[in-house]
Formats: sequence, structure tokens, C-alpha cells
Amino acid sequence: MSDLSEILVVSLEQAVAAPIATARLADAGARVIKVERPEGDFARGYDRHVGGQSTYFVWANRGKESIALDLRQPADLTMLQAMIARADVFVQNLAPGAATRLAVGPVEMCAAHPRLIYTSISGYGEDGPYRDQKAYDMLIQGESGLLSVNGTPEGLARVGISVCDIAAGESAYAAILQALFARQTTGQGRAIEVSLFHTMADWMNVPYLQTAYSGWAPAPVGLSHPSIAPYGAFECLDGPVLLSVQSDREWVSFATRILGQAALATDPRFAHNSDRVANRAVIEAMIIPLLARLTREDAVALLTEAGIACGRLSSMHDMTTHPQARRITVDSPAGPVTMMARGTRVAGEDAAFGPVPALNEHGPALRQEFA
Repeated sequence: MSDLSEILVVSLEQAVAAPIATARLADAGARVIKVERPEGDFARGYDRHVGGQSTYFVWANRGKESIALDLRQPADLTMLQAMIARADVFVQNLAPGAATRLAVGPVEMCAAHPRLIYTSISGYGEDGPYRDQKAYDMLIQGESGLLSVNGTPEGLARVGISVCDIAAGESAYAAILQALFARQTTGQGRAIEVSLFHTMADWMNVPYLQTAYSGWAPAPVGLSHPSIAPYGAFECLDGPVLLSVQSDREWVSFATRILGQAALATDPRFAHNSDRVANRAVIEAMIIPLLARLTREDAVALLTEAGIACGRLSSMHDMTTHPQARRITVDSPAGPVTMMARGTRVAGEDAAFGPVPALNEHGPALRQEFA
């Protein structure tokens, strides 16, 4: 897509959150210049699983140009300032206050360039008592309360992807698009703050509201749900199936067509969701032997026919051949890489995605352009 083809983005970025935001802008057609340290974005070294390249880096940096700048050197700092002067969007995820110490902070840059959309991404924001704390993804999962509701009664568990970084990056992308839209009317840019902590705190509003207003704090329940039943994973002959009954109407169908006991539909122990949650163990004791006699595909067919939401507990090996998945292929320094496509697509359009850059691949040309 070329919706943002007239937009120049300069990003002083590393790790995950800011690169995700600017990767989305690149996907939408913006020109994105990624400014890296001389040794490169440290996310380049997270692992070597993709032809010797980092998985996170390949995913979050397609479609960008790379220039390596040593901002301790006056000439390189001047180069960055020259790029910002011509940019529509500047993104940075340095430690709070670091950009200001380099004289490229939001106050200076927005005053000098009124149309600039300046986006800062940090762990805890630009103020507050935790402003200067390091903020890696697992730490934010803990501080935001996410870890307290994730895992099993026997032990908490980290969410298996960098969900706080990804959420902050997607939030930054949305905020930048909103600012670009507003600039069409006002002619003015703006300074945007995004933090991992505040993004995840917002995502935690359901358990927060439950706790703040009723005193009931949800606990980790594994693959079950703290306030819905039946809900979870049940073993079949050849692997688990996931199912969820989220309404009293669905319960009537489940009791009648799956359990074969129509009387359970109006049984006061199960008729309403809160009753089913209170009697979760009784319901599961009826489900377990029933599904244990079926193959997973037979169970999925039976549940689907009855209008019950269900699915398979896919492994990542399953995902490599999943029949519903959409995939894209991008070039990289190590050759073509096939990965999962975006969750959004535009009807009638075949999206094109730019290559993953090598470190400083575009440095010489960019130095000449912005000299």
C-alpha cells in the first residue's frame, strides 16, 4: 500500500516497541529511515534463527532504510537534526531525557518544526516516580499486574511473546496516524508520549475494574477463564480441543446437543453463567469423558455443528502449515524470509513489503542526501 507515500519518518530506535510502530508506517508506504548505533540495533543480536538473523529484527524492520550514526560525534548529531528537519514523523525510544540531552527532545524539535509529529516511547513515560527505571517486557508484565492473572494456580507465567512492547508499538502507530490526520486540518504537529506501562495498564482495565469496584481480584487459572464456564482445553484421543460457552443460549445448545441432557439447560446449578462458574468442576467432569472418546477433528465437528465456539491448541509447528494462515515473503540480507501476514488487509489490494535492511545499508546515500 502507498497511503503514506508522501510521509517521511525518521526513527532513532532499538529493540521492539518503536520498530513495530515504524514497521507499520513502512507497510503503509511511508519512507522510514532507521537510525542505529554504530554497532547496530541490539535487537539484531537477540537470536540467529532466521538464516543467522534475529527473528524480532526481521519481523519489525522490513521496508526501512538503515543508517548508523554515532551521536557522540557532532557531525553525526548534525546529520540526525538535518533528517528530523525534513521529517513528518520522528520516533525515538531512548531513555527518558536522553533525546533532550542530545538537543533533539520534543520541546526543541516541535518548536523548530511546527508540523513535526514527535513520538517518544518509553517504559514508564516522561514523568512519575518510575520514570528512570529500566523497563524490559517481563518487568512491565509484572508491574502492570499482567503476571498476576497469567499462569496457573501452581505458578505465574510470563506471556510468551513481548506483548507489552508490541502493544506499545501498535498504540504508537495508531497515535501517529491520528496526529497525521489532525495535521491535515490544523497544519500543526504534536508531541506524543507512549509508554509500555500505561499501555498495558489500559489493557488490564477489566481485572482492574473487577478489583477496584468489587474487591474480587482474578487469579491465574491456566487455560480456564475466571468468569466464564465451561471454558478451556479438554483432551481428545489425539490432542486437546478448546471450547467456550459464553452465553446462556449457548449453554442450552451445549447441554442438549453435546452433553445429551436437555434438563441441564434449566438446572439452577447451570442455567446462568455465574452459576456455571460456581459449579465449573461438575460441568468439566461431564465434558472430560465425553471428549476423551473422540478425535480432535471429530470433537471440533460436533461442537461446531452445535454452534459452540471451539478450536485446536496449535503448536508453533502446526502454525507453519496452518491452513487458515496468510503469509508474506520479504527480502533480507540472508535471503527471502516468509512470515505471517498482517492481521489487516485491504480488499482488492495485494500488499507489498520492503526488505529488511543490513546495518548502515543506506548510510552513504543518506549522508549525501541530508548533507
